[in-house]
Amino acid sequence: MGKIIWKPGTMLYPVPAVLVTSRHANRDNVLTVSWTGTICTEPPMLYISLRPERFSYGMIKASREFVVNVPAADMAREVDFCGVKSGSEIDKFKVLGFSKRKASVVKAPVILECPLAIECRVEEIVELGSHHMFIARVVAVLAEESLIDKKGRFHLEDARLLCYNHGNYCAASKPLGKFGYSVQRKRGSSQGNKHRENVRKKRPVQDR
Repeated sequence: MGKIIWKPGTMLYPVPAVLVTSRHANRDNVLTVSWTGTICTEPPMLYISLRPERFSYGMIKASREFVVNVPAADMAREVDFCGVKSGSEIDKFKVLGFSKRKASVVKAPVILECPLAIECRVEEIVELGSHHMFIARVVAVLAEESLIDKKGRFHLEDARLLCYNHGNYCAASKPLGKFGYSVQRKRGSSQGNKHRENVRKKRPVQDR
């Protein structure tokens, strides 16, 4: 397929669309963030990138804490609202009717309507350009009880999460396969065993 040279830009999509809550000077705020992601497993760490002119920027910089609330697809309107309205002008919690809960570790509030809340403490702020990256350690996770089965497994795939794809909000709803399924051995699959044996026989001796 042909390719057209495009100008450099932020074209890595889709990305999460999350609601980041913060608290400073007895005031709470929530804003929409799509520039976010995991950066380390152990210790668990993630980042959010914000423009310095955003109202939440000063709150998070001062408090060094925030909560990443992961919304479901049916919250798309609320997520969009929190991205275009400023907390300096309105109380978005009251306008949208969000149910607030006290977080387990940090002071920033949790949005109960979201199936997942990730409590974070900022460890470093990197000034990159239009956005500054807040590198944070995950200090607690609050998960929706209905998504946890009797064996304690968290089925986040059932939450029908929201993502942002080049200007559009989309639902991440249909699982296509579990991690590692491409190499998973099927039970009772003689054909799969035969194929692997043929591959082994054709492989050069030095590669076995």
